[in-house]
Amino acid sequence: MDAKDSYIGLMLDNRYEIVEKVGEGGMAVVYKARDHRLGRFVAIKILRPEYARDEEFRRRFHAESQAVAMLSHPNIVAVYDVNRSQGIEYLVMELIDGITLKHYMSLKDRLNWREALHFTTQIVRALSHAHSRGIIHRDIKPHNIMVLRDGSVKVADFGIARFASAQSTLTQEALGSVHYISPEQAKGGACDARSDIYSVGVVLYEMLTGRLPFEGDSAVAIAIQHINSMPLNPREIDESIPVGLEEITMHAMCPDIERRYQSADEMYQDLEQFRKDPNTVFGYISAEEPTRKIPAVPDTQPRDVRQQKPAVRTAKPEVKKKKKKEPRGRSRFGIVAMILAVLLVLALVAVMIRFLWQVVDPLINPEENKVSVPDFVEMGLLYDEVMEKYDVSNGGDFTIVESTTVEYADEPAGTILKQSPSAGRSVEPGATVTLTVSRGPRTIELPDLSDYEYRDAENEIRRLDLNVGETQYEFSDTVLQNDVIRTDPPAFSSLGEGETVTLYVSLGPETEQSVMPDLVGRTEQDAIAAIEALGLTYGGTRTQESDKPAGEVVNQSVPQGIEVDKGTQVVLYVSNGAFYIDPSAEPSDEPSDEPSTEPSSPSSTEPSTEPSAPVSSAPSTEPSDVPVGSASSEPTPSSEPSTAPSPVSSSMTKSIMLPQDGRETVKVSIYVDGALVHENAAVDTSNIIYTVTISGTGTQLLEIRIDGVLYSSEQVSFG
Repeated sequence: MDAKDSYIGLMLDNRYEIVEKVGEGGMAVVYKARDHRLGRFVAIKILRPEYARDEEFRRRFHAESQAVAMLSHPNIVAVYDVNRSQGIEYLVMELIDGITLKHYMSLKDRLNWREALHFTTQIVRALSHAHSRGIIHRDIKPHNIMVLRDGSVKVADFGIARFASAQSTLTQEALGSVHYISPEQAKGGACDARSDIYSVGVVLYEMLTGRLPFEGDSAVAIAIQHINSMPLNPREIDESIPVGLEEITMHAMCPDIERRYQSADEMYQDLEQFRKDPNTVFGYISAEEPTRKIPAVPDTQPRDVRQQKPAVRTAKPEVKKKKKKEPRGRSRFGIVAMILAVLLVLALVAVMIRFLWQVVDPLINPEENKVSVPDFVEMGLLYDEVMEKYDVSNGGDFTIVESTTVEYADEPAGTILKQSPSAGRSVEPGATVTLTVSRGPRTIELPDLSDYEYRDAENEIRRLDLNVGETQYEFSDTVLQNDVIRTDPPAFSSLGEGETVTLYVSLGPETEQSVMPDLVGRTEQDAIAAIEALGLTYGGTRTQESDKPAGEVVNQSVPQGIEVDKGTQVVLYVSNGAFYIDPSAEPSDEPSDEPSTEPSSPSSTEPSTEPSAPVSSAPSTEPSDVPVGSASSEPTPSSEPSTAPSPVSSSMTKSIMLPQDGRETVKVSIYVDGALVHENAAVDTSNIIYTVTISGTGTQLLEIRIDGVLYSSEQVSFG
């Protein structure tokens, strides 16, 4: 915890309690916060004051952020809310348990191509979802992509980068982002969805090669390279990179925006095609407009010198070099001419062979001994009909066989798609004619995905060559949160390749909520009645030492004022009256025949040489045989006067977020300075938040263990 950070401990909108700082950027600082209303941790992004003071900026920021909050995709960091509280502009976002892709790449130097393909596919899916709703990211880079523990990625800061770009120029501070900007962004022009695609290409390039395509000593130098230059192809750095993936990378990074991928969906289709067949070659690189390449240059050489070298060589060619190039040019021309000559000869040979086949062969082998092959493709007959009419087994002229090649097509099953020999050929009677037959449209049976975790269900759908539609969320009393309730189309439907399947995912049971009342100061019975009236569950009573009357509630397990689900268990803590002094009872100078109900003064009727101890509500340093507040027939003098007050025990309420990993119950153990002070062996995890009150004095080490494993450890102050 940063002691100098004034935001730590702040409660925004009486809901979000800021716990700790987890990161910061040029525009904002990100904190971890506890959402007391929904019982979960979230990320709070607080705008820096210089942005928050700009009225126009705030207006646009709110409008854009509210649009981003409408995005719902498993590969996009969710934005829950955008608000202003106590003069603070902030966003409420999903809290991610993971690291940035930049950090991940730094740990592995470079990624293998399969891992790079896996990450890129998810990034492109996120962009496709956002672009379909008119939202452009504008700052795609590994720093804004989170890698989760399960290998999935989430893209952060959608739609927010436009404000940063509007407020800054290509200064040294922009160095982190300028490595990934598109040429049109570098020129300061308008950008669209294709600008995000260029940035994805740079991220893919870096994952595959372990280096950035362009380097420079300033943001301006790097931006100029994006506009005028082309990096080395990835296979020039690492030959093990598949050709198809290299082509996807360079096509995404094409400097001409019109020759680049025109949509995220288009890039996703190529990624999927390559995933299914890593030997796929698209032909993009050979079709791209030639652009000057910049070879790798050590950073020790000044950037301006490196960029001027190619220009110097072309602008001021030496005469000697020119003379050397002339014969080399003639040699190349000769090679080309030779290749053309060879091709011409081969073409003439092919024409001659065809002539001999079509003209000379009939002279040697008269046509009356041969039969002409019909056009079975255009005939419109199904395979079985062709067999009945033309196969030698049925008195026909040909031996009809079906090709072993499996062909799925839109044409009905049995339709003739191809034939060999081709139509019109003259063949001997009984010759074999091979027909390629349609199996009809490919059908895929959708399995029952109910009760699958939604990410496993998505992977299964893609494995079947189907598309995943936009996920829909519903409350369910029977299906666990994040598990699939049903699919559309339903399970066991027959689908065609590429059809879309929509998942309906459970949010868990929908529960009513109540605002927790303040029970402190009530009698135990009144408090129980209030709990049950709100539909909450009375979880029992614990006693603790207090200066309040016996039976009065002094604490409650669920803090007052927060919203809790109906049925939440509430434990009451009531005073045992150990330190209670009735203010209506005054000490009397006259001896009384009745027993006193108040603790007696240590003074007696006889003079004493020992000083008397003053009456105090604080406990004595030595325990009395008769509890304070109980009836006594005789006063019990203190053996010695009190020299200092004892440390006063104080209590605190601790809320613990329970793990949501499938365990129905867990054991919660709490230790204070190594001593076990609380243990519950069967805590129901469906309540999400478990609240307990513990007592102690001074500053002590608090440890929480769940099922015997350390959950958290911190120094806390009692009182």
